Formats: sequence, structure tokens, C-alpha cells
Amino acid sequence: MQTLPTLIAILCYLTAASLQWQTISGRSINRQIIRLIALVAIIAHSYAVYLDLHHPGGIHLGFFSIGSLIGWLVATLVLLSSLRQRIDNLFIGILPLAALALLFTLFGIDTNIAKQYGSGLVIHILLSILAYSIFTLATFQAVLLAKQDYHLKHHMTKGLLRSLPPLQTMEALLFEMIWTGLILLTLSLVSGALVFEDLFAQHLVHKTVLSILAWLLYATLLIGRHFLGWRSHKAIRWTVGGFIVLMLSFFGSKFVVELLM
Repeated sequence: MQTLPTLIAILCYLTAASLQWQTISGRSINRQIIRLIALVAIIAHSYAVYLDLHHPGGIHLGFFSIGSLIGWLVATLVLLSSLRQRIDNLFIGILPLAALALLFTLFGIDTNIAKQYGSGLVIHILLSILAYSIFTLATFQAVLLAKQDYHLKHHMTKGLLRSLPPLQTMEALLFEMIWTGLILLTLSLVSGALVFEDLFAQHLVHKTVLSILAWLLYATLLIGRHFLGWRSHKAIRWTVGGFIVLMLSFFGSKFVVELLM
């Protein structure tokens, strides 16, 4: 039953990304059509995620299931953000990754079993997923910003650059995302401290240390932005660096425990 909505979502994700790529090449395609196809993909993905997470024995939070959930949330955030800012070109990177995350739920080997979770733990998990999703989106925004900055410095005014908002707007949007992600990550760490008796227990220490390190990296970036005027390349490097650390925190231990051991 999960296979059909998954395949529909994958097909629509790839179609929307392909059409968006063609707009960069100069082909005139109605933005609303691309968004509509992306919306169909997200609706189908929503149903597929629901079927994957909800089991008679409880909630299934396996490695690939969480990846699919994050892919869905990031794709949804990008689509909603595209209504306010011209960031449709993020579809080119985000939507295929969401499709890949879905594909793994069909063919990946997941040893995690469904369990019953307390409300406090569920809140902690949701906050963590939200924070990670926002920082994923911020990282793609940073990569797009780097590309835009490169084009401007080399006087390349066609294709990608022409379809993006001004550089200042792109930077402002990036830091909005980072602020939002940092607030969510802070709430995630606080909720984790309330839910778990010892955040530095053996099975949590890896995730806790890396999450705190990622928090420090993002906080340093925001402080540098406010007091030292950090922007452009520095902002991009710190954003990507923080994301790598957070990715290792979020998926590293889960990958080792569920797929390698």
C-alpha cells in the first residue's frame, strides 16, 4: 500500500525538478505548474510517510524512515518559502533528494522496530527533526548563495543568476533560516535534557557532543554576523561546517547502530 504513493511522489518530485532545471536553460515554463507538480509530490509523500511511520506496534523511527520524513519536511518548507521568495531553483537540489530518501524506504534494509514513545520523547524527536530540516534548507541556500556570488564576481548575468533575488535578499533569507534552526536546536537540546536522565550516557554522548558543537558553530556564525559583519564566504563556510557536524550527530550513531552493527 505504501509503494503506490511513494512511486507517485518520486515521479512528481523528479518531474518538477527537471522542469525547474529547464527554466534555467531558458525554456519558459509556468512557475505555478512546477509548484503544482511539487505539491502533488508532497501530498503523496505525506501519505507514504504516514504509512511508513505508523504501525500497530507504535511509531517506526528507523534510519530510512527519518530520512524520508526530513526529505518531506524540507521539500514542504521550500515549496512554502517559494511563495514568498523566488527560491524555486532550490527545487533542483531538494526535490531529487526527497525522491531518493523515499526510494530508500522501499529498498533499504531497516532493522528498527516500531515502538511506543512517551509524549516528551516525541516532542524532543520532532524538535530535532525540525531543526535538522531547517539547517538542511539553510545549507542548500548557502550553496546557492555561493553560486550566485561566483556568477556576480565573474560577470555572468544569465541563467541561474537572473532568476534569483538580489544577493542581499539571499543572505538575509539564509540568516533567517539559521536563526530559526538555532532556536529549534536549542529547544531540542533543552527537551532532551528534560527527557533523558543523562545526556552524556554511553548511547547518547556521541549525539549530544556533536549537537552542542553544531550549536556552537551556528551561534558563533550569528555572533560574527552581528558584531563583525560576517557575510558571503564566511557565512557559507560556517553554515556548511555546522551542517556536517549536525548531520553526523543526527544520522551518524543511528547509521552505525541500525545498519552496521
